[in-house]
Amino acid sequence: MGFRIAFRLCLAAALFCVAAGESSAQQKTYCNPINIDYGFCPIPNFVEQGKHRATADPVITVFKGNYYLFSTNQWGYWWSADMNHWNFVSRKFLKPWHKVWDELCAPATLVLGDTLLVIGSTHEKNFPLWMSTNPQKDEWKEAVDSFRVGAWDPGFLVDDDKRVYIYWGSSNFYPMYGQEIDRKTLQPIGEIKETLRLHDDVHGWERFGEHNDNTFLKPFMEGSWMNKHNGKYYLQYGAPGTEFSGYGDGVYVADKPLGPFTYQSHNPFSFKPGGFARGAGHGATYQDLYKQWWHVSTIVIAVKNNFERRIGIWPADFDKDDILYTNTAYGDYPHYLPNAKADHSQSQFTGWMLLNYQKPVKVSSALDAFSANLAVDEDIKTYWSAKTGNKGEWIQTDLGAVSTINAVQINYADQDAALMGKQTDNYHQYKLYSSNDGVNWKILVDKSRNKTDIPHEYVELANPVKARYLKLENIHMATGKFAISGFRAFGKGAGTVPDAVQHFVVLRGDSERRNSWLKWQVNEKATGYNIYTGTAPDKLYTSIMVYGASEYYFTAMEKDKPYYFQIEAFNENGIGKRSAVIKVE
Repeated sequence: MGFRIAFRLCLAAALFCVAAGESSAQQKTYCNPINIDYGFCPIPNFVEQGKHRATADPVITVFKGNYYLFSTNQWGYWWSADMNHWNFVSRKFLKPWHKVWDELCAPATLVLGDTLLVIGSTHEKNFPLWMSTNPQKDEWKEAVDSFRVGAWDPGFLVDDDKRVYIYWGSSNFYPMYGQEIDRKTLQPIGEIKETLRLHDDVHGWERFGEHNDNTFLKPFMEGSWMNKHNGKYYLQYGAPGTEFSGYGDGVYVADKPLGPFTYQSHNPFSFKPGGFARGAGHGATYQDLYKQWWHVSTIVIAVKNNFERRIGIWPADFDKDDILYTNTAYGDYPHYLPNAKADHSQSQFTGWMLLNYQKPVKVSSALDAFSANLAVDEDIKTYWSAKTGNKGEWIQTDLGAVSTINAVQINYADQDAALMGKQTDNYHQYKLYSSNDGVNWKILVDKSRNKTDIPHEYVELANPVKARYLKLENIHMATGKFAISGFRAFGKGAGTVPDAVQHFVVLRGDSERRNSWLKWQVNEKATGYNIYTGTAPDKLYTSIMVYGASEYYFTAMEKDKPYYFQIEAFNENGIGKRSAVIKVE
């Protein structure tokens, strides 16, 4: 009898989930920023406009068939079997005498055989280097009590001959360094080598400031990372500052692990200055379980504090000429997760378009200037907030016409958050409804029983639905008021794609060769535009997403190189044809 009752309860629960639109099937896609339980800012004197979530400087390492994600100030780390569902492991790595906000800042990982090692950043030489053979649980011990490198923003490399190297540097004055590590003692050996410096007088993207135009402060170089590919060494670094939309990663290449290094022709190799979620700097390049390349990096918010940040994961690859690049085109739209059939020389974008950019919005209430339209303006820095965090507050978006909806992303904002540090018992609950007329509603997703923290909730529907309206109803907030920086619906509209962009011109002056001014004719059918650029016509690896404008000021150019440009228009129905390639000397 007990078995029958249990079976019926399980069956009823399963039917409820299906009716509510939740799929028990394996989700095949993800959307940036990734949806993990980010901790709250742990630095009291850094909390300016309010408490907020924050992490950055991520590393993803594959170890014993799983992915391990470490990042700044999280009092632990995550592991995943599929790079989608992340499991948090609570752990404090530093010794009691260290300040709480120093907990594992800008970490580095090292895999030696059946052992995973991890260390945080430090200018001192008494931080431990930790090791574990079973990091799915909090089972760690000290490999070295005091690691004598004293490295900030470190990165490791195990070479083919089993020799170990470390790279580090975080400064707007000092260079990046490298040194060999004794594999047995795990202590430094040999001389410290200078590997690279910033040259913002040549590399436009390295200049300080939100628009790469600050002439008073020198840019910061940080976030070292090293990969080896086809016998070459790729030393990566972040610049010009973590609080800027143009925060990116560059790379130098060498034939030996400690150089000499040469600036790669395509740089920055990881770059995302436009769109909803901006910034793609200070990260790590790695291969998934199917040997496809990815790059994980820092996304910038920088509203409540300069260090308010998130994490993004982007497909990456090496081309036929061994050029390392990261594909961030439509990088905050749904992309396919790792799978055996993936080919990263091709885009991993699903083709599901944003359906509700700047479309009409209704809300239950609005707090001061945090107006409803800020939830659909494709800017993670702005957000709508209800007056309370109470059950029953809601937001409704009109797609403009009945459309096919494949996925929804709900980005919560931290309005009046009351938490500090890492919390493992907070959670969100909501109900998502769909409608064709805005009067009769059906439950699309029911998370009213959810007990997990989902600050950047992303739901891929098991079966696409056709609807014109979506309504998000709050049940429970993790903290603070019910506030949304992006209520985003993805799929396909029923209309036509935009025509090719007309009258696209690129103007590059003689006085400042690192900048160019791009202009084009407004396309009446376009939601936005994607600009592609690079230093070769077949290597347009840099992309910039632009909404609500017909011009863009591009400041990331190499001073003495010709550049090539293309542009395409897009809307909720799809992507238009790219323009012809333009060359500027």
